Amino acid sequence: MSKRFFLIVLDSFGVGELPDAYLWKDEGSNTLGAIRNHPNFNCPELKKMGLFNIDGVGGGVNAPKASYAKMCEKSMGKDTTIGHWEIAGIISPDPLPTYPDGFPEEVIKEFEEKTGRKVICNKPYSGTEVIKDYGREHVETGALIVYTSADSVFQIAAHEDIVPVEKLYEYCEIARKILVGKHGVGRVIARPFNGEYPYTRTANRHDFSLLPPSDTMLNVLQRAGYDTISVGKIYDIFAGSGISESNRTTSNTHGMQVTKVLQGRDFNGLCFVNLVDFDMKYGHRNDVAGYAAAATEFDTFLLSFIKDMRDEDVLLITADHGCDPATPSTDHSREYTPMIIYGKSIKSGVNLGTRASFSDISATVLEYFGVDQSGTRGQSFLKQVKR
Repeated sequence: MSKRFFLIVLDSFGVGELPDAYLWKDEGSNTLGAIRNHPNFNCPELKKMGLFNIDGVGGGVNAPKASYAKMCEKSMGKDTTIGHWEIAGIISPDPLPTYPDGFPEEVIKEFEEKTGRKVICNKPYSGTEVIKDYGREHVETGALIVYTSADSVFQIAAHEDIVPVEKLYEYCEIARKILVGKHGVGRVIARPFNGEYPYTRTANRHDFSLLPPSDTMLNVLQRAGYDTISVGKIYDIFAGSGISESNRTTSNTHGMQVTKVLQGRDFNGLCFVNLVDFDMKYGHRNDVAGYAAAATEFDTFLLSFIKDMRDEDVLLITADHGCDPATPSTDHSREYTPMIIYGKSIKSGVNLGTRASFSDISATVLEYFGVDQSGTRGQSFLKQVKR
């Protein structure tokens, strides 16, 4: 009989500041806390599953349908790459490089030489504001808009009529080859836009990540003969390593549609999903109403998904960091993340407390499939929740 494990990451859905949040100036951040009282937030299924029973969240139900935990990030970071790597079994003791003053001259010079285009901006910037402030200059001159954020990213924005999308991807690949070693940022990101001023970002974003420094659960499962299916930007985050099938998506809605289609398919292994709109469209834009509405949309999907789960299916819902839309910051926040695990073979109502690392998820997935996890990190909690 085939076994299927669905791991869904609600990108940035944090549940409160970590004890070391002050190191990132994230004191007081609580992404779930920022949205749960908004009129757009209506998540009865997540509540029944045990989201609010998680330690420190408050407002839980008497008999949760799922088991649950609060996850602590052990890696030194609060970005997408490090968060997902830890979920997949890698703990990163050192943060990836960031550039609060822009990238050094030697990086920009080499990039300009190899692309044949000048660079403008080269500062930390909001992705929507940068095209308002530099878009016209780019359109007039053809210079590439390069910017960063508080995360370890090198972002390149260009109008699709000036730089076709495939050419922009080529420039990102050039940057990726330059940005290694001490300048090895987590992601190089293509940020295409179109239309007339003030311009609109398109769905053709593409991330070019560092290869993970060691095996993840994806590599281990793939070598053991299991399917490893990605939905959304999972493929980009792991630079394709250990992934047997990739499904790109354009939005949360599309990602949930793809996941539902995969649920109706026969496969034997892991379906690893990222729903990026929570972070990209709402967290980074301080859009509390939009974030709350996105949670409600996911809750509706969740009810449908649970109804169609097979006897051997397991569903695990988590996040990779926070991005509190109610703080003045538009950057990620250093937060605990939720973990909800559900299935007919999974006990209900088990409070696993606070886990020491996101990597406990990887260890649990690997134990579920009976695969040796000695090459990855984490402590499995499967025995505590398995019927």
